[in-house]
Amino acid sequence: MKDPRYTKLAELLVHHSTKVQPGENVLIECFDIPEPMTAELIRAVAKAGGNPLINLRQGAVSRALLLEATEEMMQVNAKVAMQQMQEVQVYIGVRGGHNSAETSDVPLDKMKLYNRIWMHPVHFEQRVKKTRWCVLRFPLPSMAQEAQMSTEAFEDFYFNVCTMDYSKMQSAAEPLRELMEKTDRVHITGPGTDLKFSIKDLGVIPCYGTHNIPDGECFTAPVRDSVNGTLAYNAPTIERGVTHEKVCLTFKDGKIIEATSSNTTKLNEVFDSDEGARYIGEFSLGFNPYILNPMKDILFDEKIAGSFHFTPGQAYEEADNGNRSEVHWDMVCIQRPEYGGGEIYFDDVLIRKDGLFVLDELLGLNPENLK
Repeated sequence: MKDPRYTKLAELLVHHSTKVQPGENVLIECFDIPEPMTAELIRAVAKAGGNPLINLRQGAVSRALLLEATEEMMQVNAKVAMQQMQEVQVYIGVRGGHNSAETSDVPLDKMKLYNRIWMHPVHFEQRVKKTRWCVLRFPLPSMAQEAQMSTEAFEDFYFNVCTMDYSKMQSAAEPLRELMEKTDRVHITGPGTDLKFSIKDLGVIPCYGTHNIPDGECFTAPVRDSVNGTLAYNAPTIERGVTHEKVCLTFKDGKIIEATSSNTTKLNEVFDSDEGARYIGEFSLGFNPYILNPMKDILFDEKIAGSFHFTPGQAYEEADNGNRSEVHWDMVCIQRPEYGGGEIYFDDVLIRKDGLFVLDELLGLNPENLK
């Protein structure tokens, strides 16, 4: 029996997120998700007149490939993946996976090899820049466990979040985009946080279900050398299969000069990957009304209502401060009262307090107005 929620999600991805047109080639890349969901995506693409191509991947298999990686092996895989990506106009990536720490024991040099030869050129350079793409996670019991919910309750939550009215979000986000485009100085305060930087003359991108599902953020980047102060993140974060709690970063003239977490050694290993890993490539405000608590899944956590993320590493081309790195690590700070509160000022004007926007033109982004 077909699950009608699968059909609704597939149609949203094909028609709203990627706007598949007749004759277009669509790469559907599925990681450990139920076969009926993959089949629904194939049907939705075909119904829109597109040509579906399928990659079926498994986390344990990918881990084995990484553990055995040599430069020659990565070059061969990357060449084939690049040829495939160059043939498509649209990419839809759906990730399930039963173990978020599957790559935690892959040596750092193997991960760097993969990121440099395969991930960065194929995905960051080709997919991100030259296709219409959308990536999302798929609900599995392991995700429900991370969210501390039953499997059934988490599935209901997931489909409510992922198929919400993104056109309403689009309209509500426009005033925030306009304000950020006029803003120079940003000042963020909160428990353990006193951070200042500039976003002057950098692009601003509101996100409402075109590249990520779920969605709900508006991002830019700081002027690369303008960041000064300290930032204490309060959401757990995973990088290279390792979970970090209580990440605290200190900045001087844009550079992370001190970094601590529940695993400070592994944290600094990431920041020592290259020069750009110690500079910030993205600043974004999150406002999805259905996502309230972290679940160690960044496609959800970075959209948490009343949050912001401040991302060490690679900048996006649409909001480019010139920072280049193999790293792009979204880390989240939630400013709602139950997480300690906090304020965000644009050019000395308070725009959000304790996770709620306070300017009249931005009230549409508060949860009670977006649901």
